[in-house]
Amino acid sequence: MSELFEKSIRTLELPRVLQLLSEQAVSAEARDRALRVRPETEPEEVLRLLDQTDAARTMIGLRGSPSFSGVRPVAESLDRADRGGGLNTRELLTIAGLLTAARRAREYFNDESQEKTAIDHLFLSLHGNRFLEEKIKRCIPDEDTIADAASSELADIRRHMRAAQARSRQILQKIISSPTYGKILQEAIITQRDGRFVVPVKAEHKGDLPGLVHDISATGATVFVEPMGVVQANNEYVELEAKEQKEIDRILAELSAETAAHRESIQWDYDTLVHLDLIFARGQLSYKMDGVRPEIRRDGVIHLRKARHPLLDPKTAVSIDVELGGTFDTLVITGPNTGGKTVSLKTLGLLTLMTQCGLHIPVADRSAIAVYQRVLADIGDEQSIEQSLSTFSAHMVNIVAILAEADSRSLILFDELGAGTDPVEGAALAIAVIQHVRNLGAKVAATTHYAELKTFAMTTAGVENASCEFDVETLRPTYRLLIGIPGKSNAFAISRRLGLPEAVIDDARRQLSGEGVRFEDVLTQLEAKRQALEKREAEADRLLRQREEDARKAREFREQMERAKENARGRGEAEAKRLLRDARAAADQVFAELSEMRRQQARMERNADENEARAALRRKLNEAEEAVTHRDARAEPIPKPSRPIRAGDLVEIPGVRTPAEVVSVGKDGTLQLKSGILKMKAKAEEVRLIEDDERAAKKRSPAVSIRQSADRALRASAARELDIRGLESLEAEAVVENFLSAAVMGRLETVTIIHGKGTGALRKAVHDVLRRNKAVKGFRLGVYGEGESGVTVVTMK
Repeated sequence: MSELFEKSIRTLELPRVLQLLSEQAVSAEARDRALRVRPETEPEEVLRLLDQTDAARTMIGLRGSPSFSGVRPVAESLDRADRGGGLNTRELLTIAGLLTAARRAREYFNDESQEKTAIDHLFLSLHGNRFLEEKIKRCIPDEDTIADAASSELADIRRHMRAAQARSRQILQKIISSPTYGKILQEAIITQRDGRFVVPVKAEHKGDLPGLVHDISATGATVFVEPMGVVQANNEYVELEAKEQKEIDRILAELSAETAAHRESIQWDYDTLVHLDLIFARGQLSYKMDGVRPEIRRDGVIHLRKARHPLLDPKTAVSIDVELGGTFDTLVITGPNTGGKTVSLKTLGLLTLMTQCGLHIPVADRSAIAVYQRVLADIGDEQSIEQSLSTFSAHMVNIVAILAEADSRSLILFDELGAGTDPVEGAALAIAVIQHVRNLGAKVAATTHYAELKTFAMTTAGVENASCEFDVETLRPTYRLLIGIPGKSNAFAISRRLGLPEAVIDDARRQLSGEGVRFEDVLTQLEAKRQALEKREAEADRLLRQREEDARKAREFREQMERAKENARGRGEAEAKRLLRDARAAADQVFAELSEMRRQQARMERNADENEARAALRRKLNEAEEAVTHRDARAEPIPKPSRPIRAGDLVEIPGVRTPAEVVSVGKDGTLQLKSGILKMKAKAEEVRLIEDDERAAKKRSPAVSIRQSADRALRASAARELDIRGLESLEAEAVVENFLSAAVMGRLETVTIIHGKGTGALRKAVHDVLRRNKAVKGFRLGVYGEGESGVTVVTMK
């Protein structure tokens, strides 16, 4: 960057904007970097910076700025630790604070999902080191303290130190509390000298208290004695202090070594956090200035809409529209003094430099800025922060340097070009300079009072006039910039307002050439017509807006009527559909009731047949049991066995005729019998030996055979599964009740009811029946492979 470019940057007051940027940063390094920011000259780099500023502003708007409070320089500390040096507590706490800032920045970034931005990679590159951060903070609560928790050795040493100190104080407390020593003590207090506990003793009694003298008062009346009983405890305390310091040095050395091991990642985090701090400072400044991102053009075109100088009070500053580089490459700004020409020139240059620094600028949307290799300005007036030379020669020195550096990628700003010399020569020289710079391909904006330059702009292709508006009625500038219209200096009008005698003004007017007077009159007429056209245009705009508003209201009214008509038609159709649904529902209900009545009648007939069958079967069972029970007791006598009864033989008890197996034979002849699950005892003479299995089968109890046959018949008739899908809830309840009764009669342990998934109403009805039925032990929904929630498995009692 050339010296002339640097001078132009100062002239356009970019350093003042960078000072505002620095105030938004948190860390000292970021504030310094903000002051050293310089415009980028490549469009890709400018776009990258603006993307970063956009991302920071968006994040600030969503959840505020991340905290950079712990970002402090650590390079020197890391270098010394890397060379094996020990860091002090302040340096270690600074490193811990930096690690905390890195961790919080990562947490800030990970707070919530968001779209990818241009600064995501910076957050993701942060390392952090929570283990080292917490270890340092655990060992060093503050700069002056090493915590007991830093090591078990340190905790043990300090425990012994407190014990030694307590012993010393206990001995000294006894001395100052003893009436014996009361008369020799100057005061009944305990104090310290050279780190040892002592008591103040009157000088004339120093021999009355054996011990070591550590100090004498300024008057010599008091000596500070360490009693002999305390010397040992104090010596122990001093030795422990030395051990404590040695352990502290070891802890600091260990922490320093761990820090050195992570030197590169810690330094990376510092540089990254400083970079992020500066980026978020740009985002904060954007909010403060109410700035927006302009479009970046590569064809040299500048188009600023409602641009405002960033250093002026936004409440009073007048925004301007500026164009350059499109249909014209040179803009000649004319108008009265104090009318805003120089401010317009500076606004154009300063906003260009700010954009190339990656900053948002105070303009309206759809503004565009071109990226230039250099922005060169020759501005010297009282409005500059740094006062430039104002003589013609000083201006020429700047102009010569500008002509030497200007090229097709330059933006050249001239203020009062050609001023300070003969007006005729100055005007000619100004036109020549502008033509030369245009031939080099540079974009030019210049302010002037010369009428020749106004004419030059009106008659030369690629050169456009602009003027700072002046209210003739109030004789005050409005500070509006008007493109395409040359301005008047209004020197006579301003002089009259300031009190110059009218005779002097008339005399001055007579000095003007006729051609100059006519030109000024033309400008006056043009200005009057322009203002009249603006008023008519404003009225036309008002009428157009009014017509658009009326059209909008008419459209809204028509749309409301259409919606009302559609709603009425919809309500009529909905009512008709509702009536039809109600009629269908009533018909379906009647049909359902008829079907239910038919099903109930069939069920009642089926239940009656089943009940009659069960009753007949029960009658047969009862008759068989009664026949067995009332069998003639006059049975045949018990025959004597052909051989002694042994274990394993089959016997039967008269009157019962149930075969039983002999399990064992007792010493007294008692038989242990087993029949099914029944066990009993009997004498040998009370049972009949069954000689062979064939006869045993013939003598089997007819009642048992009949009951077993009946049970098998019931089990065979009782189904283990019931499918009620498609039935109504009331109908299903009756069917389930009958099914459960059959399961009880068939002595089934587990049955399955298939009700389907559907809406769940049928399942609920089934479960209600199961809860009420006393024969049900429990039930559950099916599992995978059984039908899941579409079936219920019932366990019977």
